[in-house]
Amino acid sequence: MTINTFTKENKPKRPIKQQLEYQRPNLIVPDVPSVPDVPDDYMETPDLYPDGTIFTCPNRGRVAIFIDGANLFYAALQLGIEINYAKLLSCLAKDSKLLRAFFYTGVDPTNEKQQGFLLWMRRNGYRVITKDLVQFPDGSKKANLDVEIAVDMMNLAPYYDTAVLVSGDGDLAYAVNAVSYQGSRVEVVSLRSMTSESLIDVADCFVDLDAIKKHIQKESDSEYSYRPLTSFDIHPPIPTEQPHYPKP
Repeated sequence: MTINTFTKENKPKRPIKQQLEYQRPNLIVPDVPSVPDVPDDYMETPDLYPDGTIFTCPNRGRVAIFIDGANLFYAALQLGIEINYAKLLSCLAKDSKLLRAFFYTGVDPTNEKQQGFLLWMRRNGYRVITKDLVQFPDGSKKANLDVEIAVDMMNLAPYYDTAVLVSGDGDLAYAVNAVSYQGSRVEVVSLRSMTSESLIDVADCFVDLDAIKKHIQKESDSEYSYRPLTSFDIHPPIPTEQPHYPKP
C-alpha cells in the first residue's frame, strides 16, 4: 500500500487591515441656552385676566365644582379674608357651562345661624351636601366628607368635562386620578401651603387661592359667612345683617 503525503502550498499571507479610528462627522449644533435650575417646590400659577378669570383652557366644556367647605374656610382664615361665595362661583365657572356646584360641610342641626347660611347657599346656585358633626373625646367636633366628594366626582364623571376641586386634601388624590382616567380634566384650587403634593401631582391644573383672593373675598358684611363648628372660638364673627329674599 502506497501512502501519498500532501503538503500545503506556502500561500502568501494577506495583509491585516488597519483599523481606522471612527471620526465623528462635523455637526452644526445651534446655540441653545442652558436650562436654569428650577427648585423642586416651583409651580407655575396660571395668569389672571383683568376680570378675575383664572382658567385659561379654551374649551372646558361642562364644568362641575366640588367644594370642601371646611378646607376652604381654614384656607381663607390663613389668608385673613372671608369668602364671597357668589363671587367664588362666578370665578370658578367663568365662561363655562356649569353642570353643578356642590358644597360639602358638617352641620349642627341646632345651630340656626349655620342653617341660615346653608339656606342662602342653596338659593344662590349651590347644591349643599351635609353630614352631622361627630364629637371626639377631646371635645372637638368634625365631619369628614371626603368619601362623599370622591363618590360624587366619580359618579358624575360621564356628565362633565372638567371638574374643579376646591380642596387640598391628599385623601382625594386617588379619586382625582380615577376621574382623569375616565377622560375628564381636573383643576384643583386651594392654598398652596395647605395642599398635598400627591393631589397636585395628579391634577391637570393647580390654582393658588392666594393668587385670586382679591377676586373672591368679601368687601362688606352683606352676606352670610361660613363658620364650621369646633370647640375653639377662633373664627370671625357671624354678621348680624342677613340677605334679603324677595317675596314669592
